[in-house]
Amino acid sequence: MIIHAMEFHEFSHCKSLLDMMEDGEFVFKYKHELEIKFEEMLTWFINVKLGITTRPIPPYASNNRKVDLLGLYMVVKHDGGYRNVTDNNLWVVVAKNIGYEYHDGDFMRIMCTMYLDVLVYYYKFKTVQGRVIDKEVVEQDEGPSDSHHERRKSDRDVQDEEAIHHYALFVGNDWEGAKKMQKKRRSIRFQASYEGHGRS
Repeated sequence: MIIHAMEFHEFSHCKSLLDMMEDGEFVFKYKHELEIKFEEMLTWFINVKLGITTRPIPPYASNNRKVDLLGLYMVVKHDGGYRNVTDNNLWVVVAKNIGYEYHDGDFMRIMCTMYLDVLVYYYKFKTVQGRVIDKEVVEQDEGPSDSHHERRKSDRDVQDEEAIHHYALFVGNDWEGAKKMQKKRRSIRFQASYEGHGRS
């Protein structure tokens, strides 16, 4: 009943569904219902929140087979997230685990980049932000209020929101944007590795 009643008009609604999906047994038990809601959530998130209308939901592979985005989300999450899967060359394993062939690994990586990566970024950001706000509320209850602290917190929140939108716009360039994001990540990892080697 709760799953069927869910609607998506702001990101907190998406977060509620993703919070429920932290329980793997729950997902397994209600997989069919959650597949439908997961696609509804992604439709709102990509089309309305990000303003990207060029990505079909659900996507289909070249053989006209529907991509199981919920399954992809859960498997990548179980395997440590996008970065861990990429760094350890596990996309072929991800593809096999959701019923595709090993040679579909790169296709699964692209699907994850285009449909799930920014969603996970938002979700992690909002989860951490919620914990920080809860901590600040407790600290404020224990001591006198500080208007300067409140102003600085507000400025930080604005900067965080801007960072999210920049990330979303960067990924929002569809196939070309996904390629640019991969090149940028590789460049950052190479630079960090080079600097670390130079200091050693």
